[in-house]
Amino acid sequence: MSNRPLNFIRSTLFWRRLFAVVFTSSSLLPNFESEPARAQVSQYCQLSSAVAQEKESLRLSALKGNENAQTRYQNMLKEQAQELQECRTRTWPQVQAIWLRLYPCDIQPGTIDQIMDRIVNRGYNQVYLEVFYDGQVLLPARTNPTVWPAVIRTPGAENTDILATAIKKGRQRGLKVYAWMFTTNFGYTYAQRPDRESAIARNGKGQTSLYVVDNGSQVFIDPYNLQAKRDYYQLVQEILRRRPDGLLLDYVRYPRQAGSDSIATKVSDLWLFTPATQEALFKRAQNYKGLDLIRRFLSKGFVTGGDIAEIDKLYPQEGEPLWQGRPLPPAEKSILPATDRQPLLQWELWQLAVAHAMQGILDFVTIASYPAKQQGISTGVVFFPDGNQTVGQGYDSRLQPWDRFPTTLEWHPMAYGNCGDVSCIVSQVQRVLSMAKPGTQIIPALAGKWGESVSNRPSLEVQMQALRQFAPQLKGVSHFAYSWQYPESDSDRKFCRVKYSVP
Repeated sequence: MSNRPLNFIRSTLFWRRLFAVVFTSSSLLPNFESEPARAQVSQYCQLSSAVAQEKESLRLSALKGNENAQTRYQNMLKEQAQELQECRTRTWPQVQAIWLRLYPCDIQPGTIDQIMDRIVNRGYNQVYLEVFYDGQVLLPARTNPTVWPAVIRTPGAENTDILATAIKKGRQRGLKVYAWMFTTNFGYTYAQRPDRESAIARNGKGQTSLYVVDNGSQVFIDPYNLQAKRDYYQLVQEILRRRPDGLLLDYVRYPRQAGSDSIATKVSDLWLFTPATQEALFKRAQNYKGLDLIRRFLSKGFVTGGDIAEIDKLYPQEGEPLWQGRPLPPAEKSILPATDRQPLLQWELWQLAVAHAMQGILDFVTIASYPAKQQGISTGVVFFPDGNQTVGQGYDSRLQPWDRFPTTLEWHPMAYGNCGDVSCIVSQVQRVLSMAKPGTQIIPALAGKWGESVSNRPSLEVQMQALRQFAPQLKGVSHFAYSWQYPESDSDRKFCRVKYSVP
């Protein structure tokens, strides 16, 4: 039987006490004569409205074919790129990023230029560009070798590589462009493939994630499934062919469920009921007694004293049931009657099941990040600060073991706390900082808008000031999202019709 180590998950001091044995695993401005450029940059490296308007006028004139405007526009972009870099080196935080989704309408001439200009205007020096979401990929339709459809399926635009274009135009403006991807959430289109049915995560109630997520668009896969791993690995390789500055792995977890289902308290709540996951779980057994008990626990959700007595008779040559991470009990406990041994064995089987589910997520992160690691491209993991919590004897249904993510990766906690002020947001970041090992690069994601509160969250300025006061050691912060800052533009881009064919 396999002796492959298993990483036990520790999210709090409670976890550390809970597990006796820890598994080991696999201005920015043109140079106006009347005033220096830097005088028009705000404390967040933002451009003045006058400079932003001038740049937009030049962009529109250049788009109409005005060569002089085109030259001036390009010169302005270079000057602002240099000034942006200088401003961010002397301004907290050094990295200020924004999350961005592109749409088919963005292939229209000048649209990506306008988007990237707006991003620079707000003082950002990084863009997290969504390249895989809702079961679609931001690759040219004609040269998309993945199992997912392309985002852009406009007739005439089959060869349009909007990802490569966005990376190029971002860099022209001094922006680093990261590829932001859903990870274990493969999307509805994946679930429609009959040849991928066995790759979809399934719980002990006979449900797939398609039926437990409200919007019906999220489909989480079995992270142990070989076909799913191959499909995702190919996707990552194809994205990295465009040489983004970084890779961000989002949805690195199981589904978030509602109500009482938001807490996993029994084995049927776990996403363990697919062939690949079960095969991997059975291989964690270290003798036949251990294997037999794991099978019984998985099938019924519990084991009885009768089960334990029965396996003692079936395998009299073996001692205690063993599996990875289970310490050998003291000799005096091993000779206790089966009914006395039952509570501890059942509790340890439950911990094994939870840890096995979480280990699948950790292993998938390793596989997904490997191509970027080989190419020297920065990789980050996106997570909820409370996604790894224990609740009583249960666990957050997302089973997101972020505290066990490699510290060689960037950590991007989504500090989206919603309590009307900054206290819950700061608390979420504090939790991550308290659990991260020294040297871990932490870049919190904040949700909001500049200059105003939105969705019961303070303005970005207020959130930034609170974070800086509490954790000045942070080198980067990101903002969700471009669509929140430009809602009218986002709506127009999302629902417009491209009225021409791209050659």
